[in-house]
Amino acid sequence: MKSANSKLSKAKITIFGAGYVGFSLGVLFASKHNVHIVDINPKKVALINSDRAPIHDKKINQSLCSGEISINAYTEFNDNLKDSDFFIIATPTNFEDKSGWFDTNSVDKLVEIIHSTNKDSIIIIKSTLPIGHTDLLNKRFSTDKIIFVPEFLREGSAYEDQLNPSRIIVGGNSNHARNFATLMVSIVANKKAPILFMAPSEAEAVKLFSNSYLALRVSFFNELDTFSIKKNINPKNIIDGLCLDERIGHSYNNPSFGYGGYCLPKDSKQLLANFEDTPQKIFSALVQSNDLRKSFLTSLIKQRNPKIIGIYRLQMKKDSDNYRDSAIIDIINELQADKFKLLIYEPMIQEKEIFGISIINELKKFKSKTDLILANRLDNSLDDVLEKVFSRDIFKNN
Repeated sequence: MKSANSKLSKAKITIFGAGYVGFSLGVLFASKHNVHIVDINPKKVALINSDRAPIHDKKINQSLCSGEISINAYTEFNDNLKDSDFFIIATPTNFEDKSGWFDTNSVDKLVEIIHSTNKDSIIIIKSTLPIGHTDLLNKRFSTDKIIFVPEFLREGSAYEDQLNPSRIIVGGNSNHARNFATLMVSIVANKKAPILFMAPSEAEAVKLFSNSYLALRVSFFNELDTFSIKKNINPKNIIDGLCLDERIGHSYNNPSFGYGGYCLPKDSKQLLANFEDTPQKIFSALVQSNDLRKSFLTSLIKQRNPKIIGIYRLQMKKDSDNYRDSAIIDIINELQADKFKLLIYEPMIQEKEIFGISIINELKKFKSKTDLILANRLDNSLDDVLEKVFSRDIFKNN
C-alpha cells in the first residue's frame, strides 16, 4: 500500500460507471492521475478507449481532443485494478416504485467485490443513496473506509460543475476521507470551494434535500403558472416581481411541464420514503404537485382537440443527451391513452419510432404535419410557428 503522500501526488483511481458523474470526474482526475473506468456497456468502453466521450459535454470533448489526458476503460473489474488507491462508485441507483426505495444493488455488489479483493480499499460512493446506507455498508464490511461524497451536477455541464464545485461534501471524518478531499481540491479550479466533513448519513441527506429543494422551486413556479392560467393573469409579471427580491432570486423560476430528468423525481421520492414515520407535509405534496401539474397541462392540451400533436424534443433541457423521466413522457402517455395522434421531433434518436410514435427529424416536415406542437423548452427554431406551439416556457432558458 502506498503512503498517503504518494497516493495524493499520483494516484491510481478506478471509477465504476461512465455516466455523467463517473466520466466527468474521470476526465478531471486524468489531468493529474492514473484513471481507469469500468462500465458494463461495451459501447461506452469502446468510445472511451478511442478518446471519445460517452456523454454529451462540450468541455469534456475539448479536454479529450487536447490529447493531454488518457483514460483506460474496461467492461469488468480485473486483477490490474486491485491495487488502486481509490475506488469510486458512480453507478445508477434508480427509484423502484414497487419497493418504494432506491435500488442500491449495483453499489452493494461493487463494494463486496472490491472489499473481497482488497480489504484495505478506500471506497468513495458518488451514487445517490438512501439516508443511512453508507453506515450500513461500513458496518457490514467492518470498515470505516467507505465514504459518501455526493455530486451536484447539471446535465450538459457536468465537467464545468466538477471543475468549479459550489462545495465539497465529504461523508466521513477519517484520514482517508480527508485525503480524498485533498485530492479533490488538487484537481478543481475553485480552490475556495468550502469543504464540509460530516457523518455519512448527513452527507446523504444533503444530497437528497438539495435536489428536493430544487424540485420544490420548480413546483412552486409551476403552481404559480397554473394559478395564472386559471385566473387569466400574466405569470411573467408575477415572477419578475417576486424574483427581484434577493432572498428569492432568479434561479429555477421558469415554468415547465414539470420537474424531471434523472435526479429530481427519484431523489424527492427517496427523501419522502426516508421520512417514514417522521411528521411531514411538504415532501408528500412535492411529489403530488408534479403529477398534478402534468395532468392539468394535459387537460388543457386535450381541450384544444388537435388532430395531430407534435412533440418538440423529449429532452428535459438544452444540452442534455437523454430523456430519462422527462415530464413530457407522462403527458405523452396520457395523450396516447386517449388515442390522440402524435409525432415526435427528436434529433438525438435515430430510430424511426419510439413509444409506438413515429419520429420525424426533418424540422420543416415536422412543423407542416402537426397542428399543435408541445415544447417544454422553446428555441428560435419554433419562431415561425409560435401560433401553434403549446409551451409554458417564459424565459427561454433551463
